[in-house]
Amino acid sequence: MSQVSLLNNEANASDAFSRQSVVFDKIYSGNTIVNYKRERVMAHVLQYLKPNSNILELNSGTGEDAVFFAQQGHHVHATDISTGMQKVLRKKALPYSDLISTEICSFTQLDQLKSKGPYDHIFSNFGGLNCTGELEKVLLSFDALLKPGGRVTLVIIPPFCLWETLLIFKGKFKTAFRRFFSSKGRIAHIEGTHFKCFYYNSSFIINTLKKSFKVLGVEGLCTIVPPSYIENFAEKHPKTYHFLKTQENKLKATWPWKYIGDYIIISLEKR
Repeated sequence: MSQVSLLNNEANASDAFSRQSVVFDKIYSGNTIVNYKRERVMAHVLQYLKPNSNILELNSGTGEDAVFFAQQGHHVHATDISTGMQKVLRKKALPYSDLISTEICSFTQLDQLKSKGPYDHIFSNFGGLNCTGELEKVLLSFDALLKPGGRVTLVIIPPFCLWETLLIFKGKFKTAFRRFFSSKGRIAHIEGTHFKCFYYNSSFIINTLKKSFKVLGVEGLCTIVPPSYIENFAEKHPKTYHFLKTQENKLKATWPWKYIGDYIIISLEKR
């Protein structure tokens, strides 16, 4: 993509999520599998968060994670390019004004942050980084923002998801194959706005950061548990859901399960 196209794509993504911000929590907060995903991500990141950490959060959305971290006693600088998301976040963060600060900033322009840290941890949840075709640029900006020994936790959408591919047997061919042949991105559609999203393997992140970072852990998320867009699965099949959740928790960090989920959680440490 040209630089102009990249900027247009970023603007479209910002507009899409600003439009969605007013209904975002209503859509997702009551979803059992969304709540499972958030619990899994938090359980992972808490393994690597040092006490009283100073966290830089990218694509912070409506602030669910920022509030969680503040409740654990951490300081969070919550950034997002979406003005709508930041508006909701600031309202939600009012009881934690001494622990949560906010800034509208693209993760492709982290060198322009007003608050440059240095930080103990950089965090990005639920595929926010899949909204850029410049992930390498984003990753290479982390080193300067982190303290020595600082850590990074990213939740990304990979180019293959077992559950999604199995939807071919339900006749949902478009969904089943949407991650295939997507090296130049795939069009996403949110609240009437179209923008490109990009899929990344954990190996891309590891190889990009290998000179300055070591891997702490990689887990698959919604590898055995179905993705949250398969609506009401947990409610319709509670025993099956409980069984699948138990199996995923056992196998989440093993091959091949850690690579074929709806998301991959990866944490790294600055050397």
